[in-house]
Amino acid sequence: MPLHQTKDVRDGDGDTDVFASALSGEILPKYRIPEDHSPSEVVYSLLHNELLLDGNAAQNLATFCTTWSDEGVHRLMNECLDKNMIDKDEYPQTAEIEARCVNILADLWNAPPGVAGTGCSTTGSSEAAMLGGLALKWRWRERRRAAGLPTDRPNLVCGPVQICWEKFARYFDVELRQVPLEPGATGLRPHQLAAHVDENTIGVVAILGVTYTCDYEPVAEIAAELDRIQAEHGWDVPVHVDAASGGFVAPFLHPDVVWDFRLPRVASVNTSGHKYGLAPLGVGWIVWRTADLLPADLVFDVDYLGGDMPTFALNFSRPGGEVIAQYYLFLRLGRGGYRRVQQACADTARYLAAQIADMGPFTLLYDGRGALPAVSYTLTDPAGAGFSLYDLSDRLRMRGWQVPSYPLPRDRQETVIQRVLIRHGVTRDQIALLVGDLRRAVEHLAAHPQPVPATEPRSGFHH
Repeated sequence: MPLHQTKDVRDGDGDTDVFASALSGEILPKYRIPEDHSPSEVVYSLLHNELLLDGNAAQNLATFCTTWSDEGVHRLMNECLDKNMIDKDEYPQTAEIEARCVNILADLWNAPPGVAGTGCSTTGSSEAAMLGGLALKWRWRERRRAAGLPTDRPNLVCGPVQICWEKFARYFDVELRQVPLEPGATGLRPHQLAAHVDENTIGVVAILGVTYTCDYEPVAEIAAELDRIQAEHGWDVPVHVDAASGGFVAPFLHPDVVWDFRLPRVASVNTSGHKYGLAPLGVGWIVWRTADLLPADLVFDVDYLGGDMPTFALNFSRPGGEVIAQYYLFLRLGRGGYRRVQQACADTARYLAAQIADMGPFTLLYDGRGALPAVSYTLTDPAGAGFSLYDLSDRLRMRGWQVPSYPLPRDRQETVIQRVLIRHGVTRDQIALLVGDLRRAVEHLAAHPQPVPATEPRSGFHH
């Protein structure tokens, strides 16, 4: 037999188990960059483990955002890591795909045929909403200046809007007239407009999918009331539809609901591609009914890397992968595919609503019919239940479920509700498991009433 000599081999990190490496035996640097490099697999594994402390996205029933994507999306996103969406001269095909998506959305939302509309992608529906608000302010100011009228007191009228509209009003010096909720209402009602709209109103925001309860505000009736106000006072007030979620639901599940560019008063629509548009996080859309509704003063012609590029955005450099993924989903699913996905979600929401209604202590505010695939409910007798919805949220969190509890907006803030969103990837079986845990949580809390049920949120609700 041959003889073999031993070799002097000193184990380095590359030959050591990840969890026996030098870095894994230390507390990771938190506030200063480390002095030297570490093996990529070690760093990856340690960060992978740390991220396990986050909640399970599949059990996050608070978020509207996409938490599941198919393999095609993953592959395209990986291939587009180096594409800068703003650099249209270097990545002209990505820019062309963005333009296709804008045209698809304009058609989906019934833009007037034969009339050139305009729009763009954004980092999300919040940025898109702010761009829509800026266009409203600029057009109002132009009209006022042309008439020789003051332009120092613009206001925007809305119901219970998402926080991005409060940011818009503060950042861009617009008075936000947020109409209080009436008893029993969950959104803006048309007859409330007369007390809040005036000659300084730059627009009215109507919500297609109220964040708090998930139903639609009556956009057509709101537009009709503004028609009446114009006939009486002469104030031509446009509507911007915040369709962050409903813009990708109503066209497929509720085609007879008139909320979009079929209404001449609707000037612009924003939506979130990464919500019910099913794209990965990081893409929103804004579309104007006609090109002239986007004031030219807001569009910058930028000489960027040797190319002339018109741009309207609050962000500049941003990735192009989400836009490519959005177009991929348009092609892969088509109208029929989107309809089936959203219908499956809606059916599951109705199943959940029936189960919750059958449990006893809850009153449904929205049962998943006629608007977003979701359910919202409150305690029928908050004082006598022996627990609060905040207690129930905490109990469900023990099983990993993230179900938000929060008060309704002003004038109904005494009503605390819970909301469950059903989105792509949330299955009927998963919701059946939630129902079982919900029943057990209610039984436990009823058998062990809280001495002082929680009345303040114990964790943040971000929507």
